[in-house]
Amino acid sequence: MTDTLQIAIIQTHLVWENAIANRKNLAVLLAQVPDTVQLAILPEMFTTGFSMDPVRLSETMEGPTVQWMKQWATQKNMAICGSIIITENNAYYNRFLFVKPDGTITHYDKRHRFMMAGEGELYTAGDTQVVIEYEGWKLFPQICYDLRFPVFARNTVDYDVVLYVANWPKPRVAAWDALLKARAIENMSYAIGVNRIGLDGNGLEYVGHSGVYNVLGDEIAFAKAEEKIITTTLSKTHIEATRKKLPFLEDQDVFTLET
Repeated sequence: MTDTLQIAIIQTHLVWENAIANRKNLAVLLAQVPDTVQLAILPEMFTTGFSMDPVRLSETMEGPTVQWMKQWATQKNMAICGSIIITENNAYYNRFLFVKPDGTITHYDKRHRFMMAGEGELYTAGDTQVVIEYEGWKLFPQICYDLRFPVFARNTVDYDVVLYVANWPKPRVAAWDALLKARAIENMSYAIGVNRIGLDGNGLEYVGHSGVYNVLGDEIAFAKAEEKIITTTLSKTHIEATRKKLPFLEDQDVFTLET
């Protein structure tokens, strides 16, 4: 267990539906991540962009991107996470993968599919909350559109960090900023959001705004519309001291989550 967790946010453009090019570009960035970093975070669908062509672009859990993540996690001795298109049991998932340095993988399948883009017609929804335990920290993975649904992310499982990876476009980036801060405040946890930049194949523009917010909703790291590696350190002492002083979570409503 460590009191601190050093993270690196990888905010970058994505080459539309080109996994080889994206892995190559991301490898250059991962090579620049300081050796002290314990967790590197990539955007949603980091090999393809937010594509609605899973039949052509999906990979398996034994496919090249999973192997690539394992190799980099081992090489850098850090965990690597982000989402890609996975096929399994004749279904397609927008799947968050968390790969530890020893090669073990935990995954979360996106629950709230973005119906306006047709994601709900092509991808199967996840139905399970996932808590990832790493270096004594409890991380709660979420994907993009999940950010708009606070009930599913409500901190009833005592997590330390809620982590969103996304392809969140420019026209709605003000909501992205506001909701990330809200998720930190209401859950008394760190909230991390990792977005992309650039244009996708549908002409949508992305302007980043990847950021990290502490338990009080204070912004402690932020990236505008640029390719950038952000490194920052999370503190368990900050979480515990703030929750002790302001025990808001003790007064939250009790509910049962239906899936």
